Amino acid sequence: MTTTPQGHPQRWLILGVICLAQLTVLLDNTVLNVAIPSLTTELDATTSDIQWMINAYSLVQSGLLLTAGSAADRYGRKKMLIAGLALFGVGSLTAGLASTTAQLIAARAGMGIGGALLMTTTLAVAMQIFTPGEQPKAIGIWAAVNSLGFATGPLIGGFMLNHFWWGAIFLINLPVAALGLVAVVALVPESKNPQGDRPDLLGALLSTVGMSALVFAIISGPAHGWTSGRVLTSAAVAVVVLALFGYWESRIPYPMLDLHFFRNRRFTGAVAGAVLIAFGMGGSLFLLTQHLQFVLGYGPLEAGLRTAPLALTIVALNFTGVAAKWMTRLGTPLAIAIGMVLMSGGLVAIALLASGGYPGTLLGLLLIGAGGAVASPAMAHAIMSAIPPAKAGVGAGINGTLAEFGNGLGVAVLGAVLNSRFLAVSLPVALAAAGSAAERRRVTDSFSAGLETSLLVGACAVLLGGLLAAVLLRRAERAEPDVVTA
Repeated sequence: MTTTPQGHPQRWLILGVICLAQLTVLLDNTVLNVAIPSLTTELDATTSDIQWMINAYSLVQSGLLLTAGSAADRYGRKKMLIAGLALFGVGSLTAGLASTTAQLIAARAGMGIGGALLMTTTLAVAMQIFTPGEQPKAIGIWAAVNSLGFATGPLIGGFMLNHFWWGAIFLINLPVAALGLVAVVALVPESKNPQGDRPDLLGALLSTVGMSALVFAIISGPAHGWTSGRVLTSAAVAVVVLALFGYWESRIPYPMLDLHFFRNRRFTGAVAGAVLIAFGMGGSLFLLTQHLQFVLGYGPLEAGLRTAPLALTIVALNFTGVAAKWMTRLGTPLAIAIGMVLMSGGLVAIALLASGGYPGTLLGLLLIGAGGAVASPAMAHAIMSAIPPAKAGVGAGINGTLAEFGNGLGVAVLGAVLNSRFLAVSLPVALAAAGSAAERRRVTDSFSAGLETSLLVGACAVLLGGLLAAVLLRRAERAEPDVVTA
């Protein structure tokens, strides 16, 4: 498919279709957070089990994103969309019917394969069907759907848990995946790299093993200790294999990941910001959902409702085009800096004011939403615009890898910060063991103190990411334009 100067005639309808496909993946990333109390009780899940249920998906997806993006560029993005929806649907069915923690963890890992295909192809297709002038608004809508899934997962999960058993949070994916399949087949045009590069099989293997080992080390750190043999061994494997991957990619004529991308200052600036924003936001939302339920005493549906303002703010600012106008007027570096300062301020507000009740949390969520509406699409556009259109799948794979890596790192590190302050197996276990109201109060106070520290660490990461990305992108604009060849 060749994009006309006016873009594809059905581009906005197609954008709706691919956003629906994307939504199935993103809802599943956060819907599980609100089910933590139910899983802890009904499946006898430990804190380690819960982290694996959440991170098994990220582990597989992170390892496969680059490979999936490369496959989409070579074999066709529409084909990979269809395959991703089908695999995700099968994985959701298996997860919904799981009866043990091991089965659920395995099903979540299987869903990661479909998720990798969807994460890379949706953004790549959006870059193909829109003109450069329309791409910021289109990416803004795509990013709004990302945030919608990220923040409304707890709301949908809470509603389902109030009316059904925990497996329903996965089975709800089935009708959405089926509708997405029909729409993709009927509407989405096929597109792929016209050069038809040879498949980089060794590169795919090395990137998958290396990224999986790296995320495994991050996930294992909080439970087993950062200096344990398990963590150090997997980290060493990651370093060696990823170094081999980099060497291999620099030597072959048809690399899966062209390392020349990293010479582009716009690309490296957006990459740095994307990792840190995902780190701060992923870990903080993971902790916030527990705070709303365990400390403030909200039920699953109430907790979900109280996180909705974040998503509604992002959706309102992006679907109305307000965020895209801000990005155009401010320029990408300043838009990212202001957006991430707002997000950092929101995390600080939650950390310092959440103990006083919901109003402080609401203020923080609104600030995070306003900042995310501007910063997230600006960074995604910076990454994708620095990569040749023929490599859009790989570009989307890089963008998704950064998000998943940062999110997994955030859950692990901020969870470790919390655990260092809150010395207990889990909050429900500690509360159950408390023999009096005073003891229970001390337990919740200890948890709140650990949560405050973790959120402040996340706020620092987001602020650092915004400033670093803005500085690098500003330098890129002042320098001669970087040219990246396909």
